[in-house]
Amino acid sequence: MADRSGKPILLLINLHSKQGLERFGEVVAAFNSLGVRYIIGQVMRSEDFSHCIRWHQDEVSAVVIGGGDGTLNLAIDALLETNLPLGLLPLGTANDLARTLNLPLTLAEACSVVANGHRQTIDLGRVNGKYFFNVASCGLSIKITDALSKDLKKRWGTLAYAIAAAKALLTLRRFDAEIHIDGEQILHRRTLQIAVGNGVFYGGGLTVVQDAAIDDQRLDLYSLEIPHWWQLFFVLPALKSGRGNSRFGIHRWQGRTFEVHTRLRKRVNTDGEVTTKTPAVFELCPAVLDVFVPAPTSTADD
Repeated sequence: MADRSGKPILLLINLHSKQGLERFGEVVAAFNSLGVRYIIGQVMRSEDFSHCIRWHQDEVSAVVIGGGDGTLNLAIDALLETNLPLGLLPLGTANDLARTLNLPLTLAEACSVVANGHRQTIDLGRVNGKYFFNVASCGLSIKITDALSKDLKKRWGTLAYAIAAAKALLTLRRFDAEIHIDGEQILHRRTLQIAVGNGVFYGGGLTVVQDAAIDDQRLDLYSLEIPHWWQLFFVLPALKSGRGNSRFGIHRWQGRTFEVHTRLRKRVNTDGEVTTKTPAVFELCPAVLDVFVPAPTSTADD
């Protein structure tokens, strides 16, 4: 059980979100049936996630958060400070981190994962001091974030990402970037987007790179350099699968630190929220957070 220490878990669900309000009872019923003890944190605003974790840190054995990737990102600093493991309940639109961790997307099964107590230690990324689970980026992703309203996500679900991307492409312009890799290699690129991934999935199901893992102790950078907007339709399958396709302008590198400099300051998006600007230093933070994941299935010997 997740509370084998004798302490309950801290359950944080934003009841001001539609899914949080509608499915809160389902979460509570699941944990009750599993015999998991819990404290319900009072979450009214975004800053309440970190405040609740710090306030209850000595009373609980783990933190379980219901929400999407942006909601989870709000808790990173407090989780690292308190050294409490994290449980995820998929109540977001895309749930990219949940998919990276192979978590079930049904609430009852996700609660069972927490109750079973199996953990995985994962890496985090950090850009200009701001942590991220999945990806941090500048360029196209910022335009998509600007176009991705709550109403659009509520109406169209994951399809909203494609609609927002189409809107963003109408006004997007390429920019010049200088990229330093691990303090050694220096690249000069003219690009539509630079993305640095720590996990596997981002942006509603796109793949950072085919062989990425959230515990592989590396970061993966790609630069999207298609010269004509219509070529994006050929690039989309490669972005979905994470396979490199330099023929259509996707260029990829690996490293533990990347420095990105641009002539004009560009906003940087971390897990769906704009949090900093270039110049940006992206760093790997290896093996820093425990999360509850499904236990590996054992296979019988032949």
